[in-house]
Order: sequence, then C-alpha cells, then structure tokens
Amino acid sequence: MASEQEREELDRRAREGETVVPGGTGGKSLEAQEHLAEGRSKGGQKGGQTRKEQIGKEGYQEMGRKGGLSTMEESGGERATREGIEIDESKFRTRN
Repeated sequence: MASEQEREELDRRAREGETVVPGGTGGKSLEAQEHLAEGRSKGGQKGGQTRKEQIGKEGYQEMGRKGGLSTMEESGGERATREGIEIDESKFRTRN
C-alpha cells in the first residue's frame, strides 16, 4: 500500500494525464484510475450481460436494433419513426 505522500504524487501525475495504475487508462485522478482498473479486472462485459438478463434476449435484440439506427443527427427512435421501422419497446421491460 502506498503512503499518503506516494498517493499524492501518483494523483498529481494522473491529473497530468499519466497512467499510474495498470488498467486505469483514461482516469483523471488516482482514485478514478483505481476504479477503472477494478472494473476492468472484473470483466468488461458484465454490464451488457446484466442488462440482457434483465430484459431478456428479445428485449436486448430490440434495444440493439434501435441503437443501430441512431446517427449523429438523430436518435434511433427518431429515425425508426421517420422511416416507419417498427420497434417493439414493450420488450424493453425489466423482467422480475
């Protein structure tokens, strides 16, 4: 475990843009880099897997269809409406 002085030095370096924690790329502070590294070590797909389990396979597929329609100019929902593409949002409901 790093001393308080060492942590302050690492935090200063992180704020300058240096990666000071393996896997902490993108963190703007020592604490942020530690959290990023911790999340990556637990598996980066957990969030998507959890959502798939919550809304089921069909809901997850519909959500992907809608997201795939999005552009820089409009959301997937707006584009689907404009082009007459049916998205069944009832499948998005969380399952208990």
